[in-house]
Amino acid sequence: MIARGIRAPRRREAFLSVYGPFSLLVLFAFWATALILGFGLLYFSDARADPTHPALRTCFYLSGTTFFTLGLGDITPHTSAERILAVFESGLGFGFLALVLSYLPVIYQAFSRREVNIVLLDARAGSPPTATELLRRHAGMHGLETLQQLLHEWERWSAELLESHVSYPVVSYFRSQHNNESWLAALTAILDTSALVISGADGACVRQARLTFAMCRHAVVDLAQVFSAAPENGIANRLSALDLQRVRSTLATAGLNLHDTPESRKKLTDLRGMYEPYIQALSKYLYMDLPPWILAKEIADNWKTSAWGRISGLTGGSRSDPLLDDHSD
Repeated sequence: MIARGIRAPRRREAFLSVYGPFSLLVLFAFWATALILGFGLLYFSDARADPTHPALRTCFYLSGTTFFTLGLGDITPHTSAERILAVFESGLGFGFLALVLSYLPVIYQAFSRREVNIVLLDARAGSPPTATELLRRHAGMHGLETLQQLLHEWERWSAELLESHVSYPVVSYFRSQHNNESWLAALTAILDTSALVISGADGACVRQARLTFAMCRHAVVDLAQVFSAAPENGIANRLSALDLQRVRSTLATAGLNLHDTPESRKKLTDLRGMYEPYIQALSKYLYMDLPPWILAKEIADNWKTSAWGRISGLTGGSRSDPLLDDHSD
């Protein structure tokens, strides 16, 4: 809701980059607070059997010191029920600490494994990654062999993404290091690439593209269900007829011909209908921009740029053009 009210894109992205980790810490604090308040109310409910008749705030204090195992001893349980609750709460406090200490590394490992392939995609598919750039940079005999291996790696990556993000949905809110990169954008670029290959690319690895497409589409659909992001009606207007013609022309220049027949166009449309409604819904829910099929103009890859280079003039492009460099000052 807060992000929806922020109109400046970079300011909104900066806020959302903090939202994921901060929400996780707030979740831990909420759990601890709820447990302390719950046990405090249980202590207070036994007040009639306690001759000291402790006040409600005293019960909350007893609950807090017991949960965090402070052992101050200034407030002690008197009845048998209070003693049993105190023992159980102190054990739960130790368990809560163990949960936090084990939960955080798992979250970070899932985030780190996810980001490695996204960073590697920078030199292979551009910034942001697009299907056209990925295929263009892998045109040719040896390039297609590398493309097959890359699609195989992304098939496994999407399976790991599905397992980790369904088990720990909070990782989905963690943003990538650059504004023009995200796990959803990378997944979309791989789906777009697989759809182009399946619909008719000469000499390309169709079998591996089918396997990768199936796994990536499975991940997108299940994650949309996790977040209750209902798919949009119809396919998104991401690929116009003019853009498709530009895609074919760009790839043909690089030596990779795409079939231009009614059958291939229908197959591409059918494939897009299988995943674009879901990625569009996830994009709106997570505030993550989807990459185009082909860039409107050439943009420098993230690895070619830096904030220092842009300031000192070591890299090309205008300092005022945010499309040329994602590294901010």
